[in-house]
Amino acid sequence: MENTQVLYRIFTRLVTALGVLNGLSLKKAKDLAAKQFKGHLYEDDIRVIIDNIDIDEHEDIEELFDETILICDELGASRDYVALVKVIENVSSAISEGHDPEEYKYTNALVDRFKKDIHIINKKIPLPPLFNMVMESRSLIEWSSIYALYPFIPKRIKGNGRPVLLVPPYLGDDFSTSFVRKYLKSLGFTTYKWQLGFNMVKSHYIPRLEEKLADIYEQHQEKVSIVGWSGGGIFAKIMANRHPDQIEQIITIGSPVWGVMDMKTPVYGVLEFFRGKSLKERNERFLAELEPIPQIPVTCIYTKTDGLIPWKHCMEAATLRKDIKNIEVFGSHSGMGANVSVLLVTANMLMANIQGKKIRDVGSNIERYLYPNFWKKARRVFNARRALAQVTKH
Repeated sequence: MENTQVLYRIFTRLVTALGVLNGLSLKKAKDLAAKQFKGHLYEDDIRVIIDNIDIDEHEDIEELFDETILICDELGASRDYVALVKVIENVSSAISEGHDPEEYKYTNALVDRFKKDIHIINKKIPLPPLFNMVMESRSLIEWSSIYALYPFIPKRIKGNGRPVLLVPPYLGDDFSTSFVRKYLKSLGFTTYKWQLGFNMVKSHYIPRLEEKLADIYEQHQEKVSIVGWSGGGIFAKIMANRHPDQIEQIITIGSPVWGVMDMKTPVYGVLEFFRGKSLKERNERFLAELEPIPQIPVTCIYTKTDGLIPWKHCMEAATLRKDIKNIEVFGSHSGMGANVSVLLVTANMLMANIQGKKIRDVGSNIERYLYPNFWKKARRVFNARRALAQVTKH
């Protein structure tokens, strides 16, 4: 929370002031605001922040609004802002419930302005840097080296026959997911191909995927996990939104899971097809189904050196619920199907979510060296120790 603490400090003051503006006492406004963060990733920290609010600021609500939007803009686009939108919408609804909507014109207008401003901020995600695009050539090394590395990948997890459906990337077929399937199968999962040829990310695949999901569900008499790479993750999320009763969880690998209609990517410029219309123009309604967040566990694997998809589009709102995870790995977009870290995260999260555990409880200590998050923490510890040593020295 350290990077966004300033945002939550000003945002909680904004929603508290909104409550006071509409007739609540400061205490009741704080209680209402705190209630909306139940289940939030930083729930405990935010409650402390709200408890420390001791001033009625409803007369300064416009200044609080502007400062909140300014901080969001300075922090940059983020899927996590959906949690803020949800909170301010819920506060507004709780205040106005059972009353004449005309009495709450200002409050409703403020919420609408907030949503629009956040949408504008989230449209500012740029194309992947040119360096990342050039470095996509790494995928040749990743796909070549996996043959040598595969025998050494740990195989401790027991899948116990759990069903997993794998969906290939845009322009890929079942060969694209062969190593992920092979690894999961070696752990005891029952894996299923999508068997629909090359994935062109068209909406007409959905009925056949729904039939396949229903068949697997009926055969196993238990919920199915879906793993989708890149464009395959689009289908995984749409299926999860449509059939949460049949799906255990979804894991997306370098997949754009939100904001696709505004996404900037070289893929669209190079690979337009079918009567000259782009993917977005042909599938507007289909892609709109990506925006809702499934009410099941979601894991998004992404790489900040992705050369094809802006990595921020590959992360779900992890602050919204504790069963939503974003896990960064090293590698290229095109090589994620042959990336050792991806294979490990996929297997570990499948089991962690099934067992209701954290990923560290199913993975090994040695695996942590494969993930950027480990090195970021190690760097922070090193810098802290170096600073302490310098202070002690003087």
